[in-house]
Formats: sequence, C-alpha cells, structure tokens
Amino acid sequence: MTQRIEDYALIGDLQTAALVGRNGSIDWLCLPRFDSAACFAALLGDEENGHWRIAPAGAGDCTRRGYLGETLVLESVWETPAGTVKVIDFMPQRDVAPDIVRIIEGVSGSVEMNATLRLRFDFGSVVPWMRREEGHRLAIAGPDSIWLRSEPAVKTWGQHFSTRSSFTVGAGERVAFVLTWHPSHEERPPLTDPFEALAQCLEDWAIWSARCRYEGPNRAAVMRSLITLKALTYGPTGGIVAAPTTSLPEELGGVRNWDYRYCWLRDSTLTLGALLSVGYLEEAAAWRDWLLRAVAGDPADLQIMYGLAGERRLPESELSWLSGYAGSSPVRTGNSAVDQLQLDVYGEVIDSFHVSRTSGLPPKPHAWSLELTLLSFLESKWREPDEGLWEVRGPRRHFVHSKVMAWVAADRAVRTLERNPHFSGKADRWRAMRDEVHREVCERGYDPERNTFTQSYGSTELDAATLLIPRVGFLPADDPRVVGTIDAVRAELSQDGLLRRYSTTGPGVDGLPGEEGAFLVCSFWLADALHLTGRTEEAKELFERLLALRNDVGLLSEEYDPVARRQLGNFPQAFSHIGLVVTALTLAGEHTAG
Repeated sequence: MTQRIEDYALIGDLQTAALVGRNGSIDWLCLPRFDSAACFAALLGDEENGHWRIAPAGAGDCTRRGYLGETLVLESVWETPAGTVKVIDFMPQRDVAPDIVRIIEGVSGSVEMNATLRLRFDFGSVVPWMRREEGHRLAIAGPDSIWLRSEPAVKTWGQHFSTRSSFTVGAGERVAFVLTWHPSHEERPPLTDPFEALAQCLEDWAIWSARCRYEGPNRAAVMRSLITLKALTYGPTGGIVAAPTTSLPEELGGVRNWDYRYCWLRDSTLTLGALLSVGYLEEAAAWRDWLLRAVAGDPADLQIMYGLAGERRLPESELSWLSGYAGSSPVRTGNSAVDQLQLDVYGEVIDSFHVSRTSGLPPKPHAWSLELTLLSFLESKWREPDEGLWEVRGPRRHFVHSKVMAWVAADRAVRTLERNPHFSGKADRWRAMRDEVHREVCERGYDPERNTFTQSYGSTELDAATLLIPRVGFLPADDPRVVGTIDAVRAELSQDGLLRRYSTTGPGVDGLPGEEGAFLVCSFWLADALHLTGRTEEAKELFERLLALRNDVGLLSEEYDPVARRQLGNFPQAFSHIGLVVTALTLAGEHTAG
C-alpha cells in the first residue's frame, strides 16, 4: 500500500535529502543535489521505480520512531514476537561524496532482517548494471555510480533486478549498510566508517541546535522546524529549497502537482526574520547572500524562483513513466512558473534586505544600489496586472497582495533613507510612490459593503494573503478594514477551521481543474492576524490545532485535507515550517524582525 505523505520522515546532508517511510523503506532520494534526478522514486510510482527497504522479515510499519534528540538522525523501532530491533538512518554531512548510512541494532531477542535495494536512476527509469567489486556491490548507469557495502559483511544476492540480503541481529549486535554515490567516471571515494559517522552526525547537529536562543513556549516544535529548515538548505550556497520533493499532489488523483526543489523569493523575508529572531545569524547571512547573487542583473529579468546556486533555467517537463503519488499525474520536473510576472517578489527582496540591515547582519555595500535598481523598475511596473503570489496559471490580474508588496518596497526604501541620510536616493520620490500605491489599493482593492480587501481589483473573491496587511505595516492591526478582512477571510475561506489560499470553485482564478486542501501557512497567518488584533486566545487555540497536524516526527507538508485528515502537497514544506516558527515567536512576543 502507498504510504501516506505523513508516514515519511526526513534525513539529509545539507545538499540533498531522503524520505524514509514508517515501513523502513527509503522511497525518495535525489543524488547528488536536491534538484538532481532521483535514484529512489517509488514515492511517485511503485517499488520498481526504486526504493531501499530494511525491516524485520514479514513486518509492516515500525512500532514507533523518532529523531535522536535535536538532530536529523532517525531511529525506527520494531517490536516483534522474536525480539526488538531498531534501524538508525542518517546522512552524514559530506566531505566528498553523499552517503546514506543505515545501522541495524538488536535490542532484545533475535530478529531476522530482510533488505531489498532497487536502484533506478533518472527518476526510476534506468536499471543500472550491478556487479561485485572489491567485496562491495557496484551499480553503474551513465553518469551515476553507487556503491553498497555492509559492516560486518552481509551476504547479498541479485533477484529480479534488485539486491537482497537476509541476516539476524541479536541483543547488542549491530550491522551497518553504507550507500555511496559518485560520478561514474571518477574513482570510488574514501570509505565512510558508519559508526564514527553516526557519532559525528549526532555531535554536529547537537552543536548546531544548541545555537538556538529561543526558550519560549513550544520550543521542541520550533526546534524541529528549524532543523527541518536547516535540512532544506543547500549548504554550498545557502539557498533554501521549498521542499525536497516534486509532484506530491495538492489533491489526491489531481493534476496540481509541482516541482518544489528550488528556492522561492517569496519565502525570503519570513525566512530571514525567523532565522534572525532565534539567533541563526550565519544561516541568515548565507540566505541573504544567496539572494543577492540570485537577483543580481537586469531587474526586468528578476525571477520568482531560482535553482540551488541561482540557476535561472528551470524548464518544466513531465515524466510519463511515473504513475504519480496515489495515481496523481502528471509527475513534473522543473517549474514553468519561473517565467511568471509576480510583482510581489520585488517587495519581498527589498524587505529582506531591509530586515538584514536593521537586524545587525554585516552590510553588503552593493545591496543598496541593487535595491534602488529594483525599486526603479517596480516604479514603472506596479500598475500592471501579474500572476500573483500563488502563481495562478489563469489570466493576469491586479492582485491586491502584489500591490501591497509594491507599497512595502517603497516604504522600506523611505525608511532606509530616513535612517541612513548618507545613502543615495530620493526619499520624496519613493514616498510619493508609497502614497499612490496605498491610495489605489484602498480604493480599488477594498470592498466597503463587505468590509474586506479582495483578491484582486473588481473581484468578489478573497485571498488569505491579505492577512499579511497588518504584519507588513500597510495598515495598523486595529484598523476596521483589517479586522473586517480577517473576519471575511476566516468565514469564506475556512475549511473545518483551517484556511484555503483562495476559492478554487469560482470562475477559474488559477486556470486549473480540481480542488486543493487547506494551505497550512495561511492558517499560521490567520493565527498571527488574530493575535495582532487582540484575539490572542483564539490565535493560541488555532496554533495548537496546527501543531497537532504535524506527523509523529514533527513534520508538515504544504497542505492538509480536513475531510480525509491527511497531509497533502510537497513534503516537508519550508513555508509551513517557517509559518510555525514565526507564529510561535509572535505569540511569545519574540519575533522582532520582519
């Protein structure tokens, strides 16, 4: 049976990540980077598309599992009639090549274990040539090479284009498997000692987690979300991927399946604010610097997302040989939304640099000149319609959130010049733009009869993104129009108390068929807005409910289906975990950046 999305846990090495099911199967792994082709793609097809399962013979899902302390080292425990055994899964931070280490440890009794490795390169489409070499298993196909070894040595054999093994562990005994990738034209990298790697990995994560300065309510949940965000960071560049997966559906059986293995500018301000608020200045600086490199160039060419190192070409294609998660097709790689016009990203980028400047990050001399260039371009474009925050694939509209973020761009420029009068720039010019945008949004994006801001000019549809109006400072939280918007969005977009982004039952706003679940970050925004307008108890109740939606190891996907009561969308989702951290800090009165 297909594992539910929430049945998976995450392991990673800060350059890629794998999903491990409750049944002991690794069903998703892209090597050597987040955005590389997968060698395990059973998540989006079936076992023949690649997976690696280690579990007691005849057993199903593990009895219990969890991360070891504040780390990304996963421990899964099976209690069987013959005894108890645990499997420890992790990816050490790489020196040369990426490794997956799986350590099987007997706890009591004597347990027979089975292991099945099916390697399928290029998203499950290529069966590699397998052979023995130097006492190890070696798989090669095209540019990819993977070595499998065990310590102590375990007998393996080939069967139905897979590598099998069977062995028994008693109390106190340990068997380790190490899977290592490298380019097929290069020599095998140095061997990894699995037990030393475990000790080092635990130490590395413990040191990193100890840097968190947040000690308020729900610290464990905040810490797990921060660890997840760190795990979604591409270490060499500092870019943070939206998720490590592609095409996990927003509707089971539907077509809303997108590739999220890239870095979105829309996440930048909230990410920076969260990292800075809890003391992760190094990570915040790396993200800020990635942002500076990615957006450098002609402001007319600013994209809404980039690759891990700032790559611009992310062509979208469909993988016809994969049936999709739970039959949800097509499976896509790349993302054509990269070519959309989303005016809000200019505001996000400028706000991010403003947050960086006011929060004590070391200044970058060229950042301000880049901001002025972006702002000058936005000054000439903000009156145009765009595809908006949610990347609609329908016609362009005058989205209210996009205009609000244009106001943010001008506002942050004015505030920067007021605070730094020696900076070049004309405050009066940006002040005039700020006032004009504000006036137009309040006139054309507000419905006085319903006392709410709408999704776009002239529309009756609502948008959860308008909940950000008080957070970004466009209007004060006690403004009746803000309170009215919160109430209207809550009434019209609520699905069993959780929020959808917008209505998908209207006149084809996003140009796509089907429905989607409640968008989790929007529900965190609602909790923030309720708190800002003095309804803190309601905000806390909603936050506690959102915390309860996390899976057993504390992870959240992009969306949640309140009817089927299961997670939907790419997993784990950075935006959801950023929302969790920001709301926790907001309720604790500790979110000072942003």
